Amino acid sequence: MLPAVSPSTATFVHTERVRFGDLDAMRHLNNVVFLRYFETARIRWLGELVPEHDPANPEGDETGLIFAECHIAYRSPVHFDEEVDVRLTIGEVRRSSFQVRFTMDVGGRLAAEGHGWLVGFDYAEQRPQPLPEPVREQIAAEIARHGSPDPVG
Repeated sequence: MLPAVSPSTATFVHTERVRFGDLDAMRHLNNVVFLRYFETARIRWLGELVPEHDPANPEGDETGLIFAECHIAYRSPVHFDEEVDVRLTIGEVRRSSFQVRFTMDVGGRLAAEGHGWLVGFDYAEQRPQPLPEPVREQIAAEIARHGSPDPVG
């Protein structure tokens, strides 16, 4: 299990209100929607972390990143009209990738936790690349402000 992303260690918090259409047949938040909430939070956070990153125009983006992997552990059901706080922080950093850890909670109740990996990506060549320098600089600044649960390598 990953170290928790608490309010004190989160580098970014995004809140979603559960819509009726987000529910499954059992009237719980659909598992796919957990990923959608994480994705929305991650994209908004990247917009603040690396403002020059443009996920809507990756071919013209010199700070190319691609979402390569995601793991989610579901901890408790979420229901209609509840507010879900998605808390993000940087985990492990490698030469060509970095981990984004997250928790989702509803009023202090843990609903899900997990992590995803973002990889430096050259969209023109369609291949992985080392993390672009602007991304690496912003990650280092974010870790300096908030700390990191893992060593940066």
